[in-house]
Amino acid sequence: MSGVLRTVNRVLLGLVGLVLVCVGGGVLAAGLGFSVPSWWPWYGKKDVLLSDADRERWRSEGWWWPVVIAVLAVVVVLALWWLLAQLRRARLSEVLVDSGDGEGALLRGRALEGVLAGEAGALDGVARAQAVLTGRRSTPEARIRLLMEPHAAPDEALGRLSDEAIAHARDSAGLARLPAEVRLKAVKHRAERVS
Repeated sequence: MSGVLRTVNRVLLGLVGLVLVCVGGGVLAAGLGFSVPSWWPWYGKKDVLLSDADRERWRSEGWWWPVVIAVLAVVVVLALWWLLAQLRRARLSEVLVDSGDGEGALLRGRALEGVLAGEAGALDGVARAQAVLTGRRSTPEARIRLLMEPHAAPDEALGRLSDEAIAHARDSAGLARLPAEVRLKAVKHRAERVS
């Protein structure tokens, strides 16, 4: 998931949660008979959320229904955009390679992921490697997971990964840059017995 989408998700969910907690807490406080501010629309146990007068107040105004329909249409469009953004595939299916003739070529994302994971897995101290390409096809980003052997030095593995595997993938695809997020995890092993 891209950083922008992740940020929009967190902000949107945070705002919706905050509004629901505030409104629900206020209604609960008023319903239980606690003191609420004078501007709060519900103030007692017997108060209703929408009175008949509140529901029918704007019906005779000519601008009311177009505004209601426009606001609801915007809410529906934003909700559909958010839903489609969630369903969008995070994995990059192809990478655009600049062939130098102005045409360009498409490289399968899985092929580049396989080569990147294979070369990263062959590094000293790496038990297993996985690579996933995300982003746009003209500006891909790599997410690499390395399962490290107990004897491995993480700084050496990261240096060789950056200088060899990522550099080779970047150069072979003709990319100006290939940013990568690397996650390291140690292999679980049994304790050695000393006799």
